Amino acid sequence: MTAAITPTTREALARRIADLALAVPGRVRVAVDGPPPTAPVELAEAVAELLRAAGRPPLVADARDWLRPASVRLEYGRTDVDMFLDGWLDEGALRRELLGPAGADGSGRVLRRFHDAGRDRAFRDDYTTLAADAVVVLAGELLLGRGLPFDLRVHLRMSTAALGRRLPADLGWTLPAHERYETERSPGKEADLLVLSDHPERPAIRS
Repeated sequence: MTAAITPTTREALARRIADLALAVPGRVRVAVDGPPPTAPVELAEAVAELLRAAGRPPLVADARDWLRPASVRLEYGRTDVDMFLDGWLDEGALRRELLGPAGADGSGRVLRRFHDAGRDRAFRDDYTTLAADAVVVLAGELLLGRGLPFDLRVHLRMSTAALGRRLPADLGWTLPAHERYETERSPGKEADLLVLSDHPERPAIRS
């Protein structure tokens, strides 16, 4: 069977994601997964605005605020591809402080962010208590294929060629990690919504 590819817009994509989240009762945990040029955090913020307008309280978390301390993350250097792929994201903290408590059976007491990578120290935020129908949207790169507990998974796929053209020069070293992510973890197969994003301003939904 040939996959159907439907062109869309960023605005319509945000609406599609919001509608999928709104269809789930109770607290919902959404992953918006994609490399930096696909602007996953900006998309998550657009989704949050739609959720808020629909009466569902959103909480957007940026995966860059959930990185391990530099002593662990950069143990093998600042450009180690293996560590970037598997060792930068603090999965334990995410489960303990955000995704676990945000689940249907969780306490609802969460942190929006955990570690300030720029200053290499913990944020001093207070805990937030989620509403019973809150939607938590975690946005960033390399999020899928880890067994993290999400209720809705969106993957913004960008081909290696397109990503190579669009990555900032200082992030060019991450290209092999993104290529391995697609082949080794198959995020598109795990995703509930697969979005072709070689041209992020003109995405297409693949079904």
